[in-house]
Amino acid sequence: MTAPVSVRIGQRCSWAGEVAWGGMRAGLRPVQAIIAAPTALFLVALTAMLLRHPDVSFYEIDRVAFLLLVVGVTVRAVVMRQRLMVVERATWPMIGLTVLAVASIIGQPFDNRTWCLLAAKFLVPFALFHLAGLVFREEQRLRQFEIFALVVLAYLCFTAIAFLVGAKSLIYPRFILDESLGYHVDRARGPLLQAVANGVSLNMLGVLALHAFLRGRIRGVRAAVLLASLPVAILATMTRAVWLSFAVSVVVLIIRAHNRRLRRICVAVTMVGTLGLLITLSFDDQRRALTERLQESGPLDFRKAVYTGGWQMFLEKPITGWGINQMPAELARHVSGYKEKELYPHNTYLELLVEHGVFGLALYGWLMWEILRLGRGLVPRAEREGFLNQQFYGVWPVLLGIYWVNAALVVMNYQFVNGLLFAMAGMLAAQRRRARCDLERDAASMRAVACLPCESNPI
Repeated sequence: MTAPVSVRIGQRCSWAGEVAWGGMRAGLRPVQAIIAAPTALFLVALTAMLLRHPDVSFYEIDRVAFLLLVVGVTVRAVVMRQRLMVVERATWPMIGLTVLAVASIIGQPFDNRTWCLLAAKFLVPFALFHLAGLVFREEQRLRQFEIFALVVLAYLCFTAIAFLVGAKSLIYPRFILDESLGYHVDRARGPLLQAVANGVSLNMLGVLALHAFLRGRIRGVRAAVLLASLPVAILATMTRAVWLSFAVSVVVLIIRAHNRRLRRICVAVTMVGTLGLLITLSFDDQRRALTERLQESGPLDFRKAVYTGGWQMFLEKPITGWGINQMPAELARHVSGYKEKELYPHNTYLELLVEHGVFGLALYGWLMWEILRLGRGLVPRAEREGFLNQQFYGVWPVLLGIYWVNAALVVMNYQFVNGLLFAMAGMLAAQRRRARCDLERDAASMRAVACLPCESNPI
């Protein structure tokens, strides 16, 4: 009797073990999927930052996507025994800015809006800069990022042109048309709900599209339609700052380009933009809107007032600053003639100076300099025909210039714009490390050859 009982007990234990092991495997499958697709996680996080709804109960979807990205890439790096974080020269000013921002709100009551701004301006760009170096190592993944950029550009152009011609039924998500959300409801503002942010995205992605066209990644009708729609979409933003930065970037590309093909493309884009402007002026409503935008002086007077008030705030606390998200309420008390409870500086550099003092602005200047220097590195042998080739290094200062010019006219609190720029900076930093590894391997090979014993020549 004892033997059958022990057999049944053993069978039950075996069955329980199999069930437990099956449950563990089922529970680990999502983790395996996350680890196996770091590029998809990265692009999904950027998409969530672009398309998140600002006023629904689940608007934290961008935070969820970002957290999954961090967890997935971190676990993958541990499993594959990769170095989790490589400290670059740009890392130090990022840490300094983050410490200043966190220190300014540590002792204050919790405010979700303040922490969201902290994440959008410092935490998310800091993380994406370093995560991009871990994710986008192979050329195949860089091409996937390039395809993502082209798809987003096509979507933003389509949305802007649909708004310009009045085909609002074609615009999705629908919250873009909600007049109670965001700013500039009378312009092509896109899912970012701000015309300047939409224009910056269009401009930067347009430069990437030019880069893709020159490399043969897009051709024929698709390339022609995409590049031709870009200046029309820029015009649809009805924002002078966007028009100015786009015109300057095209002129710089024409002057700096050593590639005749790139010059011809830029000239063609300029001609299409001029033609689109003439066609727009042929409609009374659009001509009236453009004329009013060019003649409007109210925004200029407002900027002068808030700049003056912001400078007064800086003089009161030039070293420590007022702290993150303290400027809007305080600025309203330093500016007369406006009844709003909160006023915004519409200038990234002025906001940094007021909120974090001279040290904050100095750290930001250091950060931008280090990011600019990333475009002066060597190109690894494996990347000379890829996405981050020598031609990309040539357009990198133009991409930064677009960001800098618009940052002087709006506060860069937009996660997607910041994430896009710092992700590409992280890719460049990782490429510089690969180029240094190539040089070290070549030097080691040369030393090994030099140390080989010479064979004596027979007589």
